[in-house]
Amino acid sequence: MPNEKIFTERNESFVCENCGTIVTKSVTTSRDHCTECLYGKHVDYNPGDRLQRCKGLLKPIGLKVHDGKQQIVYACMFCGERRFSLVQSDDNYDEIILISQKPW
Repeated sequence: MPNEKIFTERNESFVCENCGTIVTKSVTTSRDHCTECLYGKHVDYNPGDRLQRCKGLLKPIGLKVHDGKQQIVYACMFCGERRFSLVQSDDNYDEIILISQKPW
């Protein structure tokens, strides 16, 4: 299928460029955003490929449900592209509630 996303597992620890939190590897899946402030980095075209040249910060701007799963809605602060990422069980629940109240 031409529109199907290719997933490359990439589960790495990193330091959040927004808040400085040391983010550890995920227990269940590949980690792609900070567990504290929920910011991410625009590094992928397809999940895990690290081929995106933009490298802007992904600001969490809302929450949506897709196929019964909660997803964080992101806007890249550099190029404006919208991205989506699954909420993980160890994400900061207070931040999830805050973004869930934002119209995007």
